[in-house]
Amino acid sequence: MYPSIYYAIKDLLGLDLPFLKMIQSFGFFVALAFLAAAYVWTLELKRKEQLGQLGFTTKKTLKGEKASTSDLVFSGIIGFLVGYKLLFIALNFSAFTENTQAFILSTEGNIIGGIIGAILSAYLKYREKEKEKLEKPIWVEEKLQAHQLVGNMTMIAAIAGLLGAKIFHNLENWDYFVADPIGSLLSFSGLTMYGGLICGSICVIYYAHKHKITVTHLIDSAAPAIMLGYAAGRIGCHVSGDGDWGITNTAPKPNWLSWAPDWLWSYDYPNNVNSEGVPLANCIGEKYCTHLDPAVFPTPLYETMMCLALFGVLWYLRKKITTPGVLFSVYLVLNGTERFFIEKIRVNTLYHVGDFAFTQAELIATLLFLTGITGMFFFKKRANKSTV
Repeated sequence: MYPSIYYAIKDLLGLDLPFLKMIQSFGFFVALAFLAAAYVWTLELKRKEQLGQLGFTTKKTLKGEKASTSDLVFSGIIGFLVGYKLLFIALNFSAFTENTQAFILSTEGNIIGGIIGAILSAYLKYREKEKEKLEKPIWVEEKLQAHQLVGNMTMIAAIAGLLGAKIFHNLENWDYFVADPIGSLLSFSGLTMYGGLICGSICVIYYAHKHKITVTHLIDSAAPAIMLGYAAGRIGCHVSGDGDWGITNTAPKPNWLSWAPDWLWSYDYPNNVNSEGVPLANCIGEKYCTHLDPAVFPTPLYETMMCLALFGVLWYLRKKITTPGVLFSVYLVLNGTERFFIEKIRVNTLYHVGDFAFTQAELIATLLFLTGITGMFFFKKRANKSTV
């Protein structure tokens, strides 16, 4: 396993580049997931725009105005924060690479770097405004189509999704949260996918509605992208060994899977980022020196493969299903089904209602499945009424 990109480069290429320790493998693949999803989403939005299925919004901006005091102050604050951290990191780079998260989240910094950053940022903003300044500022109305807002919507999904993932994770692991609430909230680990999906989707839909984008076509266009992004994100879970693995699997590999490598059936996640398990032999002086014993089902890999296949299904259906809202409903059914069954072999916190035990993900997956089925009938019925 590769807790950070440093370990992957060192193992695969033999290069010792300590600064790469700051790039965590899980975060790296999450970033790739958002980029892949944004790219596919943009392609589908452009297709729907050509068909005239998406609305647009207009934006009025004042061109040629000189830099205002608020512009300069805001730029100065941003520059101060960046400089405050960057110079401190540069002067303590070795310690930074060893504990990147602590450095980023701490209040420590360099005041000189902050002042330099503030002055430079404010000056650059001033120069930018001076170059664009007109003798008489004019108002310009711009037409914004949905694909031009993908960057904003992706950022909203990332921020709201991260917050939602943390909230749902802490609700699922309440004892750990109560024991260390600040640490639980600020930690980069401990994210629940469904929390991110629900909160991110709500915020993006609100943003789209506010900008007069047809929501049903928007969510349809997002369905394949979300499935692809989830598949890519799960690679990060597997590569880093972040704890999203399956239950113990000591059974011999079945004959029908004889063609596959042993690690696809049962894996011990050596050098996992959580440092869970028992000590590894001949691993001395390293931070991540454990592996799971006994081994477990590598469920992140299973989800990656399943979700890539489901992405292909949705990508094929996107031109076949013409009723707005139905494709996203299909996505909910597929997502809920996939997650419900993978939960049967995943390690997770169990909730109990009488003699009935279930996980948070099983409950949400069931609700998404039912919502998807309901959505198919609802959107079909609404489309039939509009044609009468």
